[in-house]
Amino acid sequence: MKTKGIRLTKDVLDAALAGGTILGGGGGGDPKKGRKYAEIAVDYTDLRLITINELDENDVLLTASLVGAPNAPAQFMTPKDIAKTVEILQKNCDFNIGGIITNEQGGEATVNGWLQAAVTGLPVVDAPCNGRAHPTGVMGSMNLHRLADYTTVQACVGGNPDTGNHIECFFEGTIDHTSKMVRLASIEAGGLVAVARNPVKVSYARENCALGGVSYAIDTGKAFLKGLESSVEDAVNSVCTFLNGRVLARGPVQNFSIETTGGFDVGYATVDGCEMTFWNEYATAEKDGERLATFPDLIMTINAKTGEPVTTAMMEEGLDVYVIATDKKNLKLSPTMYAPELLKATEDVIKKDLISHLDK
Repeated sequence: MKTKGIRLTKDVLDAALAGGTILGGGGGGDPKKGRKYAEIAVDYTDLRLITINELDENDVLLTASLVGAPNAPAQFMTPKDIAKTVEILQKNCDFNIGGIITNEQGGEATVNGWLQAAVTGLPVVDAPCNGRAHPTGVMGSMNLHRLADYTTVQACVGGNPDTGNHIECFFEGTIDHTSKMVRLASIEAGGLVAVARNPVKVSYARENCALGGVSYAIDTGKAFLKGLESSVEDAVNSVCTFLNGRVLARGPVQNFSIETTGGFDVGYATVDGCEMTFWNEYATAEKDGERLATFPDLIMTINAKTGEPVTTAMMEEGLDVYVIATDKKNLKLSPTMYAPELLKATEDVIKKDLISHLDK
């Protein structure tokens, strides 16, 4: 298996982190933390990214993810915690794992599973549950919530043992209920847990995952970093060209508000008259009463001085940023992104209409 696919090197990691953070659309975790864990993985072994076509249809894929509020100040996680999630599932379940997939894209999310794959000798499979980041666990659960007879398993680990917040959990039940328990566990752990969950066969993943989503993040990052060799403006233009996107605004962040509640970061910000709302990820962008972009369209901010992609958790009042966007049709998305029942939860939090924009 090790001779197949793309070797995940530090150069590939650089592109994956840049592109993944952009495709995170404001969420998907901190790229500095993503680098910390992924560098261990690429240094540890000959780690490979393979396509789903290199596996048998009955092979089982396991999703690796992080759950929590990126802005939570007490979050704590170690590489050992991340690897232990797979160990817990292996101890409690009787299936053989054929590969690891990530739940979404982001600064941490794109490289979710790299460390678990390195430690177990499994490949990373280029079939993420979604090709962008999303706020709720069920959005990254491959439409399994629609299968009445599907019982899932989820293991989560995280929290600082020195403060009494370390937690290790194994849950079995419906997608909805186990995802809620993992979210509660993340709160008890101080804001963040590593998760291994939702075993599915390759045949199911083929129809319900965002195939090629990781390599798309890598290519997005390559386009961005190539432009950044010249200037931030060239980087922004380069990534917009690659994603068939556009610049919505440029200027200092104003009217910024962020609150961590229920395990999520919720808030809003304005840049040059462009008003944005977010629930971990940017959900809407509006200017002069006109809706410019609506989740699952991609909305993202980039530091206009340094070129660093800026997540909602990294946002600050007065920060000079570009706001960019691209239509959902230009992304590799899971079918869950078109499920009205899942978008309703975001609508309830940000108090904006999303569902009516799905067909636009």
